[in-house]
Amino acid sequence: MLNTIISIAISALTAALMNKFVTDSLPIIVAVSVVGFFLPFILIVRVVMKKVEALMMSAQQDVMANRAEKAIASLKAGMKYGAWQFYIKQQINSQIGSILYMKRDFNEAVPYLEKGFVRNWVGMAMLAISYMKKNKTSKMVETFDKAISGAAKEPMIYALYAYCLEKVGERQKGIIILEKGLKKTSKDERLQENIELLQAGKKMKMKGFGDMWYQFHLEKQGALIKKQTKAMTGRRKQVVR
Repeated sequence: MLNTIISIAISALTAALMNKFVTDSLPIIVAVSVVGFFLPFILIVRVVMKKVEALMMSAQQDVMANRAEKAIASLKAGMKYGAWQFYIKQQINSQIGSILYMKRDFNEAVPYLEKGFVRNWVGMAMLAISYMKKNKTSKMVETFDKAISGAAKEPMIYALYAYCLEKVGERQKGIIILEKGLKKTSKDERLQENIELLQAGKKMKMKGFGDMWYQFHLEKQGALIKKQTKAMTGRRKQVVR
């Protein structure tokens, strides 16, 4: 990464100048060269991350304004920052993949999600679900495990994992995952409810996770349309009153 290379170069130059013009004391030279590395390193990180944060915020606003293509184009242009800092390309890939997935461009989303950031649990969950839909159960399990390792205290990732396990006929494994999540998430009530539902041989209830649940497209499209119609009808009734 350019950030590291530049910082090393400054550190080496600082050490050489100290040795030639100031002192030949090794401890002092080492101390100054360490400072010479970390000061520019931290400064560059802050500058680059501010630019990336602004890029992500702009892309999010475009998505909310139904300008997904513009958001994707901006994010792709932001790949240039990947040369400066570790993991930036992975984070951008996760964002692009997530946007494509939400647009239901599933096949196009997968390559980006595969190159995404492991700590972006939403992107990892979308990738795992994509594998499930392609009947790649082992890859689904592997990806969900990675997602949990990067977001161990996020209740929804356990619920999604268990939901998909139940879908592929692994109800008991789904219960085990939910029990694991219950311990990690301060006994989340939604996980407890779904444990009881699976134990009773019933389907899981995911609506407790709110609108975020629907972005994973595990709900049938007809059910989603029904939900949206019901919400619109409710708003109209309120206006009439």
